[in-house]
Amino acid sequence: MQFLKPCCQLLSEKNLTIAFAESATAGRVCADFALIPGIGSALIGGVVCYDQSVKENLLQVPKAILNQYSAESRQASQAIAAGLRNVMPADIAVGVTGLTAPGGSYGPGKPIGSMFICVNIKGEDHFHEDVFYGAPEEIIEQTVTAVAKLLADKLSTFEV
Repeated sequence: MQFLKPCCQLLSEKNLTIAFAESATAGRVCADFALIPGIGSALIGGVVCYDQSVKENLLQVPKAILNQYSAESRQASQAIAAGLRNVMPADIAVGVTGLTAPGGSYGPGKPIGSMFICVNIKGEDHFHEDVFYGAPEEIIEQTVTAVAKLLADKLSTFEV
């Protein structure tokens, strides 16, 4: 994971904290970040919101967003990150959702591998959407890399 170390170094240098709310990746992004030496006090924690009830009840994602756009959408990733801010006091809230296998909103317009990431840095949203290919594990690994790359890119120019 080539972007994890630089991302964690930037978090430390800028004295920023981070938390994750993950659906399709089921905590893998947070776990991979936790394995990087030096993440220390930057990592606040993570929530696995695989089931829609967790999105609605814990993260307060409006049912209207899930009904209109689906739980696997840019709008859902944004609402997940916003809801995480109310659960964990972190400078950066990351929301991840998508499709690693058939189910949910899978269909012709949303293939398996469609992943949606929202990184909220001190109130400003940054997005990455992509279609990754491979087995579920490979899709999740590519998503972890995409989260770390997006964070590293944004943090490299972020002024504290």
